[in-house]
Amino acid sequence: MDLNNVLSQLESANDVDIEELLREFNRENSHTFTFDQKEETLRSKLCQSVLIVLGMQVPLSCQKTCLETLRILSRDKCVLAPVATRDGMLTLARMAQLSGGETTGDGQEPPQPSAPVAEEERVVVVEALKCLCNVVYNSAAAQQVSVDVKLAHGLCASLRTAAAWHHEVGLFTLRLLFLLSALRSDLRVELRRERQVVKLLAEVLEHTLDVRWDGTYEAARPDPQSLPLPAEDNDRAMEALKALFNLTVCNADGKEGDHQYRIIAAILRHVLMLRTETEEKTEEAHSHAVNLLNNLPVSCLDVLIDLPVRGGLEEYGGKNMDAIQVLLDFMEKRIDKGSNYKEGLTPVLSLLTEGSRHHREIRRYIKAQVLPPLTDVKIRPEVGTTTRNKLVRLMTHVEMAVKQAAAEFLFVLCKESVDNLLKYTGYGNAAGLLMARGLLGGGRGETEYSPDEDSDTEEYKTAKPFINPITGHVEEPMPNPMEEMTEEQKEYEAQKLVNMLDKLSRQSVIRPMGVKPDGTLAPLEETLRAPPGDDAGSDSD
Repeated sequence: MDLNNVLSQLESANDVDIEELLREFNRENSHTFTFDQKEETLRSKLCQSVLIVLGMQVPLSCQKTCLETLRILSRDKCVLAPVATRDGMLTLARMAQLSGGETTGDGQEPPQPSAPVAEEERVVVVEALKCLCNVVYNSAAAQQVSVDVKLAHGLCASLRTAAAWHHEVGLFTLRLLFLLSALRSDLRVELRRERQVVKLLAEVLEHTLDVRWDGTYEAARPDPQSLPLPAEDNDRAMEALKALFNLTVCNADGKEGDHQYRIIAAILRHVLMLRTETEEKTEEAHSHAVNLLNNLPVSCLDVLIDLPVRGGLEEYGGKNMDAIQVLLDFMEKRIDKGSNYKEGLTPVLSLLTEGSRHHREIRRYIKAQVLPPLTDVKIRPEVGTTTRNKLVRLMTHVEMAVKQAAAEFLFVLCKESVDNLLKYTGYGNAAGLLMARGLLGGGRGETEYSPDEDSDTEEYKTAKPFINPITGHVEEPMPNPMEEMTEEQKEYEAQKLVNMLDKLSRQSVIRPMGVKPDGTLAPLEETLRAPPGDDAGSDSD
C-alpha cells in the first residue's frame, strides 16, 4: 500500500473514509514486524496523522481502527517520535482510561478509570493499552514522558478497580505496569512507598486466584476437586507476579513491608499448590513464584511451612512441607530438562539454599529427600538417577553460576561441614567450592546450625575405610604397576617424574600449588615456608 497516497487522503477524508483507508492498511500489515527502512519518514508522518485523528471527536469504530494502525506502526522503534511526546502519550492514556492527573493538548483530562460500559468502548481501551505497551517498550523517550505525565498513577488507580476488569483490560494494564517498573528503576520506590502498589498487586492476586484465608498468613487449601485455574485468570496472575518481582527487587520497607511480604509469601504458597489447565502453564506459574520468593526477606519463608490451621508433620515440628515438596519437584523437573540451567534452575536452587540455611525444619526435610543416609557406596556419587546424583553432576557443570549454586545447596544441606559434604560428593566434585570458600584443608562454613544429624547406616560404616575420598566411592582393586619393579626401577621412575614436573614448572606450563593453614591455595614454595596451623575441627556424623 502506497504510504504517500494514504497520507494525502488522510488530510481531506471524512471519518468513514479514514476508517476504511486505515482498515485496508491494517489488513495488509497485521503480520508485519520488519519494515522498509526507506519509508521511515512516511511511517513517522502516518503516526502523526493518526494522532491528529484520535484528537478529534470521531466514532469509537474509527478510534479502534486508528489505534490498530498505531499499534502496528509502534512495532518500529524508529518512527515513534510523534507518539513519544506529552500530547501523544496523554492522548493514548485518555483512550486507555488511565488518569495521570495531566491534561491533553486539547484541554481534556483523562477520565478516572472505570469499567467500560460498552463492548466498543472496551475494545478501544484495550487497543490503547496495547499501543502504550509497544511504545513504552520501544522508546526511551516515551518512558521518560510516561514518568513526567505520571502515567503510573493512572495505572495505580486502575488497579483499585481490578474486581471490575474485563480480562484484556486487566492483562494489558498489568503488562504496562510491568514494563514501566522494569524499564524505569526510579519509579519503583515511588510506586512501592507512595502508591502502595505492592499491596494493590497482592489484592489483585487475591481476587484473581480466589484466595480465601484461614489465618493471617494462611491461605485456605484449594479444593482438590475444583477445576484448574482458567487460562485467562492464570495469564493475569502471571503479569501481576512479574510486576511484583520488579517492585520487590529492593525490599527495604521495614516492619510494615515485612507484613505485606508475608501476605505475598502466603499467596505464593497458594500459587504453588494450584493446578492450571496445562502442565506448561503450571510450571510457568511455579517459575514466577520462585523468582518472587527469592526477592522476599528470607525470614518470611516460614509462611510456606507454618500452617496452624491445617497442621503438618510431627517429625518436623508440626510444619507443613507440601510447598517445599512442590519446590523440590520443580527443581528436579528443571534439572531433567538438561538446558537453560542458569535462568531455569539457579533461582530455585538459591531459594532452597537460603530456606535451608535459615529454617531448620526446611533443611531437615530437604536433606531427607535429597541426601538420605548412604547405603550403596560402590557407585560414584555423580552416577545414577537420584536427585543427589543429578546435583553432584552439576557441581562440575561448565557454567560457573550453575555449579556454584548446586554445590552451595548441597553444602548447606550438610550444615556447611566439609566432612559431611565429602561423604556425599567426594573430594573431586567438591574441590571448586572448597577452594572458593578457603576450606580445602577441612572445617566448616560460618553459619551456625543446630546439633542434630542423621546417623550413618551400618553399610556405610563398614565400607568407610575403603572409600576413595577423591571419588567418594569404593573402587575395585586395581593391579599395582610397581609390584614387579625393583627398588632401582622405582627410584628411576620417580626421578623421571620429578624431572618432567620440574621442566613443566620452569616453562610456566604448570604451577605447583599447596594448601595453606587457612585452607586456601598458594604456590607450593609459600606453603612449605608457612608455619603449620592447627587442624580445623570437623563434626562427626
